[in-house]
Amino acid sequence: MNIYNRSSLIEFYKKHKQAKLPLEIWYEEVESKEWKNPNQLRKEFRANVSVLKNGRVVFNIKGNDYRLVAAINFENAWVFIKFIGTHLEYDKIDANTINLYTPKKKPK
Repeated sequence: MNIYNRSSLIEFYKKHKQAKLPLEIWYEEVESKEWKNPNQLRKEFRANVSVLKNGRVVFNIKGNDYRLVAAINFENAWVFIKFIGTHLEYDKIDANTINLYTPKKKPK
């Protein structure tokens, strides 16, 4: 699979040092795969993945300490990282719509 936005992983684990090794392992593992559909992905990750609608997938990282949301285009073998955060941060987002590049609203 071709993974886009690796820089977001690096930026995240610079702030969360304990996430570095698990995220590097995740990256290498996903990059080496050629999933054709969500069922193949589920077989590989079992309890550590949730498949949502519209090609969105939530990966549990480091025993569920962190969550990574990706949009996957199985036909083209593309994985777009949409969010990486702590479990607490994940609880505050909508995994179906989150996008790393969505501008944050300014407080009123």
